[in-house]
Amino acid sequence: MALPLVVPALKRHTATVIVAHGLGDNGAGWIFLAENWRRRSKFEEVRFLFPNAPSIPITMNMGMRMPGWYDIKSLGNLDDREEDEAGIQQSKDYFHSLIDDEIKKGIPADRIVIGGFSQGGAMSLLSGVTYKNQLGGIFGLSCYLLLKKDIKDLIPDDSPNQNTPIFMGHGDADQVVAHKWGKLSADVLTQHGYNVDFRTYKYGNFHSPCVSVADNSRGLVHSADNSEIDDLESYLNQQIPPLGDSKSETSL
Repeated sequence: MALPLVVPALKRHTATVIVAHGLGDNGAGWIFLAENWRRRSKFEEVRFLFPNAPSIPITMNMGMRMPGWYDIKSLGNLDDREEDEAGIQQSKDYFHSLIDDEIKKGIPADRIVIGGFSQGGAMSLLSGVTYKNQLGGIFGLSCYLLLKKDIKDLIPDDSPNQNTPIFMGHGDADQVVAHKWGKLSADVLTQHGYNVDFRTYKYGNFHSPCVSVADNSRGLVHSADNSEIDDLESYLNQQIPPLGDSKSETSL
């Protein structure tokens, strides 16, 4: 797969945020987050990574190839859906390797946040709760928990991310990933002892590869709302606050 897009830290690199895109999108589709924060001098110590999924056949789209972290056979009920376990595990290992690489650069695991939208959010939830060390944060927008029936067996024995706050946001009228799926996923994580802040958004449209315009008459569809992005910003401020060193970053 293509290398992740990188937005380097402006000051000393003390934290990393990994943002995974959804089905059919690419890393460039979510780079606006970093650009927006850069314009307002936010997260100047943060290096942002925007990975690119490989192009794979997607069964529910008649086998057409497109960027995807795993195959989706249908959008049926979560409990009945056949999951692409091999593809999911492969992508999980890839996201773990991205985290490992940042740790090798000298960034502590608790200063690394992983998150994403839709399919990327689903991968981020799974990759986050199954990582071997405690992370700085885990977030998922308009997404759901993968392999939820087996999740207990995939979590390390010491549950290192049990105390890592998880932020989830979901549109109330999501026509692709039903709001109830997101809420159910948050409930499952909570039942396993995770600290999940699940928020519902009802109006507006900030960004979506699937929806070109907002339809405020029926709520927030499969997209991210302005207030949701503001809440994500507050979450990141809380989880990876600046350390205050203004030295220029010497390496990426």
